[in-house]
Amino acid sequence: MSRQAKTTVLAFDSDAIHAGNKAIENDNPALDEKVEAILSSMTLAQKFNEIRGLQPESIDGLYYSGGAESLGIPAFKMVDGPRGARAGTATAFPVAMARGATFDVELERRVGQAIGLEVKARGGNVVLAPTINLLRHPGWGRAQETYSEDPYHMGAMSVSFISGAQNHVLTSPKHFAINNIENTRFEMSANVDDRTLHEVYLPHFKRSVVESRAASVMSAYNKVNGTYCSENPELLTKILRHDWGFRGFVESDWFLGTRSVAPALNGGLDIEMPSGYHFSDENLSAAMASGELTEATIDAAVRRIIRQKFLFRLDEDTVVDTSVVECDAHIELAAEVARKSMVLLKNSDKVLPLDSAIVKKIAVIGSLADMENLGDRGSSYVTSSHVITALQGIKAAAPKMDIHYIDSYQLDDRAVKKIAQVDVAIVVAGLTYKEEGEFIPTQQQEAEDGQLARGGDRLFLSLPPDQEELIREVSRLCQKTIVVLEGGSALIVRNWVDDVVGLLMAWYPGREGGTAIGEILFGQVNPSGKLPVSFPQEMSHLVEWDIVSLDINYEYHHGYRLLDLKQQAAEYPFGFGLSYTQFRLGKLKVEKGGDAKDQLTVLVDVENVGDRQGDEVVQLYVGYNDSSVERHVRELKGFGRVSLAAGEVKTLSFSLNASDFAYYDVDNGAWKLEDIEYSLFLGTSSAHLPLETTIRIK
Repeated sequence: MSRQAKTTVLAFDSDAIHAGNKAIENDNPALDEKVEAILSSMTLAQKFNEIRGLQPESIDGLYYSGGAESLGIPAFKMVDGPRGARAGTATAFPVAMARGATFDVELERRVGQAIGLEVKARGGNVVLAPTINLLRHPGWGRAQETYSEDPYHMGAMSVSFISGAQNHVLTSPKHFAINNIENTRFEMSANVDDRTLHEVYLPHFKRSVVESRAASVMSAYNKVNGTYCSENPELLTKILRHDWGFRGFVESDWFLGTRSVAPALNGGLDIEMPSGYHFSDENLSAAMASGELTEATIDAAVRRIIRQKFLFRLDEDTVVDTSVVECDAHIELAAEVARKSMVLLKNSDKVLPLDSAIVKKIAVIGSLADMENLGDRGSSYVTSSHVITALQGIKAAAPKMDIHYIDSYQLDDRAVKKIAQVDVAIVVAGLTYKEEGEFIPTQQQEAEDGQLARGGDRLFLSLPPDQEELIREVSRLCQKTIVVLEGGSALIVRNWVDDVVGLLMAWYPGREGGTAIGEILFGQVNPSGKLPVSFPQEMSHLVEWDIVSLDINYEYHHGYRLLDLKQQAAEYPFGFGLSYTQFRLGKLKVEKGGDAKDQLTVLVDVENVGDRQGDEVVQLYVGYNDSSVERHVRELKGFGRVSLAAGEVKTLSFSLNASDFAYYDVDNGAWKLEDIEYSLFLGTSSAHLPLETTIRIK
């Protein structure tokens, strides 16, 4: 009997990811003619109006920009949205770092679609997302808003969100560029050499612009090599427009995001948000009168702006039923993301999933267990009409279980006695908006029950001391202690992790997060998340973390790349995550050719050798042998998520182009491919790569 052919799964299906993206068909002569006709009929006052926001405060969550009714030019209506529309109530999805942990590009496309649709339903037409600043250090306050420490992973997730959202609205990936320190972001300069800039900090922005045709880009507050990003011609004009062919517009970050008039517009900034502090009629007229600014420069900005308005057909009156906001499909999508994002980090003696036939009494401990903990309260803050906490999810997953809740991180005698009597203790620990998040200087006061931001960068990566002590104390009282962590990035767990038998990273898991926690702990869902950030054993293993200085030199290596260089093991490496089943990778096969002559296809069989359904994420890394320049030991160049029934085998297919092996040649200002031997590694984390082969590319 012949064997049944195995299903082949594309690690990244470009056609499927970009389906419906309104910006993909960007070359449109008729549109360009329409734009030129309108531009030629505009008065200077109307042009000025297009390049600035209209009011410093939002109206129903929306920030307006431009528009001229007499000419049929609609206004932009911008709204934040890294984890959901920030306008009224909306579906609060897990934060982007959690979604990065899914390693599921198709899922992130659907999240982009849902957020874009809810933004449109709330009256918006530009979603200020995704945040794609690289996680250089996990202490960054806004780590939760981004996807990853790795530029390839970041790029794959960002283009998926952008193309999904641009089925409905314009997107604005942010913050361009190298904005990954929060407390000093308004004045600090990120100083970086050209190779590090192009190879580490820009590839994901490039993919967002070139592949998914992001409609706009938001410039960053900070400086790069001494020049503010909002007036940096190297970034906004040479790289973004000349090198990458960007045809959209650039808007500033809010308030302090614009620092000048002529230098900003000449450098490539198109819109000052949220209002015209610098781009006022008086300032613009004075700059033109002095010769610092020309009308041709104004025209270039206006042309880019109104072109996107008509490309996305904002002049057409389309009404979206507001019932799509928090509709059943979006709530289920939020639950699916939460289930796929949680990372099982430790499972000694297979204590998980919990077996109700054995476990009869459980203690759930910690005030976070019954707290709505969606993430920071800065610009990405989302309000949902209902949020399921960890405690509620645990109770729903085991309705007949004897569950005792201890709402404290300090144990009294009664709590000690109760914990000593249970079969399993579950400690819910972690961080809130008070420990990490966007830093807004005017809103740093205490806000116990309010909605003000606090956040900022984390100086240390450990849990608060009272939580660490609680975990150690509970583990002394109960042999089977499991910790559920909430937070936006890596945590150092070395002080207590050996004392517990189970560890689940839940991130800030969105409105349905509690349900997912309960389902995973009791085995109704098989955990499948993978870490998009390395969990170090101690801070000294990472890049130096300086959140005070205003000049920071950026290194070529960080994250797992730095750990590889130092030959330093992570506590839990990038890409790591456990499952309730087991997988086996088959032989690695490389085929030349494909859609392009310089393309390679990498094939590997993935088999579920366990006894239950599960998802595995296979990762492809490239190493460089005998390179003439400094390279990373190895770096991610592909990943694919495969869902397998028990005993099932599928073939995973990766595509690599010659450009994936190139480095940025500073002397020539171009990418260069070396005639050397390259190593291909496949495995299930940056530290577990059992399959290896070498190739040579001419």
